[in-house]
Amino acid sequence: MAHQARKRFGQHFLVDEGIIESIVRGIAPQRGDTVVEIGPGLSALTKPLLQSLDHLTAVEIDRDLAARLRRQYPADRLTVVEGDALQVDFALLGSGLRIVGNLPYNISSPLLFHLIGYADHVLDQHFMLQREVIDRMVAAPGSGDYGRLSVMLQSRYSMYKLFDVPPEAFDPPPRVVSAVVRMAPLPESRPRPQSQNAFEKLVGRAFTQRRKMLRRSLNDWAGLIDWDGLGILPTSRAEELSVGQFIALADSLLAAGALKDEPGHRTVPADCPMPGESERPAGREV
Repeated sequence: MAHQARKRFGQHFLVDEGIIESIVRGIAPQRGDTVVEIGPGLSALTKPLLQSLDHLTAVEIDRDLAARLRRQYPADRLTVVEGDALQVDFALLGSGLRIVGNLPYNISSPLLFHLIGYADHVLDQHFMLQREVIDRMVAAPGSGDYGRLSVMLQSRYSMYKLFDVPPEAFDPPPRVVSAVVRMAPLPESRPRPQSQNAFEKLVGRAFTQRRKMLRRSLNDWAGLIDWDGLGILPTSRAEELSVGQFIALADSLLAAGALKDEPGHRTVPADCPMPGESERPAGREV
């Protein structure tokens, strides 16, 4: 029986064989790899991935598709984790994880932020997402696409957009162009904030009013900031600062007592996109 795409799960199934081959070629799976696929759907990627792997773990929220996968593949080749990827503890799935997936757009930012917490367990990630989201992920300081998403992800990953995917590659076609991104966690030697909580709070605060000068958007902290020592102009705007400058500024405000090393609100609420960086819910699964 044919599976009817479910709007609440953002299902648009990948059907273009050329695109499927390009994605698998970009992932370059090898026997012995620990690969986790998010949103396997109708197995467009699952099948070719298993041709190169000893075993694959798939995370699927749709119970009908999860049951279909269990019928389709033997348990010693495919482990199906039935549930919401936002609730999965990826640390339990092993180390050196290679995470892949065709992510529903309506949860893409929350899921990317959820995965940051497991970056130490990850070798690399390959995702298909809305093109404009990937453009923000890889954007450089000073560009119109550079924002909160850019800073938070670039502080933890090196990222490359591989190629675009047109709407007609899916059934039903989404309303937007998609793209594929490769994400590799940065090494232990990377610049890192003394407090991830403080860093997240600063970046969130700075980009709430991204076009304002920092001395205004951070007005109650401005007197505590050694602007010259940090090499940051008080007339700078959030979109002009590099990731390294945000880290240095967060450390400075932490030392001054303006920021605390304690969790605040979640960087990205699980049920909505980030303020100022909206996503149109037209996600899909393969």
